[in-house]
Amino acid sequence: MNILKDKVAKLSFVALLITMTAAMLYTPTASAHGEKSQAAFMRMRTIHWFDLNWSKEEVAVNDTMTISGKFFVFSGWPETVDKPEISFLNIGIPGPVFIRAGSWIGGQLVPRSVSLELGETYEFKVLLKARRPGDWHVHTMLNVKGGGPIIGPGKWVTVTGSMSSFVNPITTLTGETLDLETYNLSNTYFWHAFWYALGLLWMAYWIRKPLFVPRSIAVEAGKADSLITGTDRKVAMGFAAGTIAIIAISMANTNEKYPITTPLQAGLLRGIKSIEMPAPTVAVKIEDATYRVPGRAMQMTMTITNNGDSSVRLGEFNTAGVRFMDSAVAQDETNYPDDLLAEEGLTVSDNSPIAPGQSRTVQVTASDAAWEVYRLADLIYDPDSRFAGLLFFFDAAGNRQMVTIDAPLIPTFI
Repeated sequence: MNILKDKVAKLSFVALLITMTAAMLYTPTASAHGEKSQAAFMRMRTIHWFDLNWSKEEVAVNDTMTISGKFFVFSGWPETVDKPEISFLNIGIPGPVFIRAGSWIGGQLVPRSVSLELGETYEFKVLLKARRPGDWHVHTMLNVKGGGPIIGPGKWVTVTGSMSSFVNPITTLTGETLDLETYNLSNTYFWHAFWYALGLLWMAYWIRKPLFVPRSIAVEAGKADSLITGTDRKVAMGFAAGTIAIIAISMANTNEKYPITTPLQAGLLRGIKSIEMPAPTVAVKIEDATYRVPGRAMQMTMTITNNGDSSVRLGEFNTAGVRFMDSAVAQDETNYPDDLLAEEGLTVSDNSPIAPGQSRTVQVTASDAAWEVYRLADLIYDPDSRFAGLLFFFDAAGNRQMVTIDAPLIPTFI
């Protein structure tokens, strides 16, 4: 009976090993991201992306496209998220469907982490080279140490062509030209196969012995020391010595073959240039703000004071990448993603021009299905229950100024 149980245990173990191996080799295609699952307060009170532009909606393999725009580091950064003192400008894509050929903040090349200041606005650009055909959701993204990835707006981009034609040539410091897509690929395959085979040999040695049931009986009988024989110890020492020797020899050969190397650059760039945004001449005070759950609408009572020299009107409210606009005042000219653009989503009780020196208290409503689709309404279940965003005001000449808002949000269910 014990022999039968042991054989069943062995077969079960082998089946489990095969299943795990198959799961490792199976990689289903991902098409979009889980940005909707990111907490609403994270998207509203950290990084505000605006003036975004995806240079192309369709690009061939080996061709390039750029994502550019601006982002505002919110001054009311939540206390529960580490501040962006160590950040990395990134792009959110489902795997290596593009390669990042270069990224810039404030006109400065940023191949490594940067330090950002709260309350500052930065201009950025990322150059991408298409690698894998398909329809891909391409996001802006900022990785913050201790805060995780903060995902911005995304847009569908189609990559055409064949991945087999993709090349990624570079010239090394010694003048040698390499294709990073295929460079030393056979060596990579060899070492993966070698260590995998070595691991299987190690497992095979121990699988041939009695497994779970007999060993459990031996342990319970006080004969645990008899389970590991002198031969077992010699084999284990041989595996350990052989592994160390292989690593040492291969490392020595590699150092001899490639004597000139440069370590990965992991420093922190400070003093990144921000945009000198003009001081807003419009002051906004949020009197109260509520989110009406049945109507999927946020209603704000705000007092707007125009301290400038020309009349202004409220044209846009931007929060978490969703743009609520009053089409009579402002219109999108950047081909912004449709699911993030509510062109008729902003209504103002009195949106006539506010003259210089005038103050006006108005009711502002931002309504669209995006509140639910992008789970922004989850903000009402947050312990802090605050919202934040950008207001854009326009004068008769089309000049724009940005005002940040931050206030508590109260849910209503009627």
